[in-house]
This record gives sequence, C-alpha cells and structure tokens, in this order.
Amino acid sequence: MIIVTLYVKKNHAASKQAEQDLKSLETSYPHQLAVVDVEAAPELSVAFLAQVPVAQIGPYRLQAPFSRQELQVALGAARDRNDHLNRVGDEKHANRVERGRNISGADRFSWWLSRWYMVVIAFVLILYVGLPFLAPVLSRAGATGAANVIYKVYSPLCHQLPFRSWFLYGSQAFYPRELAGIPGVASYEEITGSQVLNLTEERKFTGSEEPGFGAGSFGYKVALCQRDVAIYGSMALFALIFIASGRKIKPLRWYLWLLFGLIPIGIDGFSQLPSLIAQLPDWMIIRESTPVLRTVTGTLFGIMTSWYLFPMIEESMRETRKMLAGKFAIVSQIRQAG
Repeated sequence: MIIVTLYVKKNHAASKQAEQDLKSLETSYPHQLAVVDVEAAPELSVAFLAQVPVAQIGPYRLQAPFSRQELQVALGAARDRNDHLNRVGDEKHANRVERGRNISGADRFSWWLSRWYMVVIAFVLILYVGLPFLAPVLSRAGATGAANVIYKVYSPLCHQLPFRSWFLYGSQAFYPRELAGIPGVASYEEITGSQVLNLTEERKFTGSEEPGFGAGSFGYKVALCQRDVAIYGSMALFALIFIASGRKIKPLRWYLWLLFGLIPIGIDGFSQLPSLIAQLPDWMIIRESTPVLRTVTGTLFGIMTSWYLFPMIEESMRETRKMLAGKFAIVSQIRQAG
C-alpha cells in the first residue's frame, strides 16, 4: 500500500482541506495517510512551515497550493508505479518500502550524530591538540614511556622539528634557528653547539632537563609543531563558538578562505622549505619563519577552514535531521494505526 505523508500545521484551513481530500480518495486510491504537524519538530518547521500543506505521495511531492484533482493524479501515478515495481520484483523498491516502515539502529545513530556531531568534533579537536602538551608533562614527571607513546603516535602527523616546536619547563619556550633572526633569544644552533642539521635525528629529540644547554635546560618538546598547534587549537575554539551560536553561523565564501586562510600559510610554509636543504644555488632565497608567523598563519588557516566547513556540514546534518524527524513521525503514526 502507498504511504502518503501530509505535512500540516494546526488550525490551518488549507491543511485541513488537503487532509479531507486525501481521506475522501482513500477508497478509490488505497493508501495509508500519515499526518505530520511540522510545528512539533524544529527541523520540520524550518523545512516546511512556509510551504504547508505538503503532500509526499510515493516519489511525488505536492506543495501548496494544490487541488483535489492534483492529489488524485499523484495518487494514481504512485499506485501505477508501485504496482509495476511489485510485478517486476524490484528488490531495491521492496527494501526501501520496508526501511520506510521501521526505525533501524542506523537511523537512531544518524539522528544522534546529526544533533551532537559538533560536540564530537570539538572533543576530538581538543583531545588532538591537548595530548601533545601532555607529552612534556609526562616526561618531566618521569613517565617517559607514556610520553614516548604520544611522540610516536604524532610523529607521522607532524614533522616535530624542535626548532619549530614549543617547549615546556625549559629556559625558553622556543629555540629558533639563527636564520629566523629573532633578537634576544638563544638560537637552536647556539644552544646545541652545532651548525649542521640532521633532520632525522632532530625529529627524535624530545628535550632534556640536563644543564649545559646555554643558560639552562631545553625543557621538553610539545608533540605538535607551532603551526599545527595554532591550526587545530583555533579549529577547536571555532567549534566551541559555532556550538554556542546554535550552529547558525553562515558559511564563509570560498575565495575568502583562499585569500585569508590558504594563501598566507602556503607562502609562509613553502618559502622556508629551501632552508632545510644543505646545498642550494646562491640565487635561491633562504628564509626561516618565526613562532609568531607560524602561529598567525596557522590560526588564520584553522579559523577560515572551520568557518568554511562547519556551516556546510551543518547544512547536510540539517537535511538528515529533517528526513529522520519526518520518518519518526510517519512510523509512529503507522504503528498507532496498525
């Protein structure tokens, strides 16, 4: 039997008339009518309130204004289509009909995720950017085994070069290369006493509290570089702001994301790559970024990317909530009628 879903609102003349018309056609065109009040769920209200009544008849949708004759045509077309698919034994159609009459575990999980996905994203981002700071805390506490697990887990995800990372419990919060030209700060080469970089070995260095490194000890390295801390930290912050706004922030234009998010981090990041190569021609411009630039460009990229992506994800999740809210109401009425 065809399922007809009629989206209405209370005390609405056109909605009442559509319901009466469908009931009067039930003998000629057998169908099971589910009347859904769109004001009962915010998702349905946003989707249908300005359009009611809306009649979903199989694959056909009518929205106000429509007549009894138009309902009759749609019912006839849906019945003929349903009869044909049943005659040819279309399994996909049969499965769709069966899914439409039942609430599955996947439906319940999708409903939960569509409502709480931003909390999940915020939690994952906070965890992702927070664990790297736990590594130096554990190292100082003597739990080097647990700290090394964090360093190893994040090693494929970040270069972890010490001269581009933050340090805790040391004489300085960062140790830039001489090439960065930051006055008043001991450079990485000055503290290590070496002018030659072995990137494989540098990545493995997690820090030390032993004396002898310039004015004091190195301290312990955060397991994410300065730029990644800024990227994921700002994304976590924007996720919290997006949640606080009720997920109502409009998506950023793509060209603004490109201009303020991607281009600055691209220029700052790629322009310092030649500085890691041992032999370069004299005409090549060699530079090293600074912690401030890495943080600024990383933060811009994180905020712009979040502003671009999170509202688009919300649009998709809103459609999921609308579809499932309608399905839950339909199935509830079918069960009550059956």
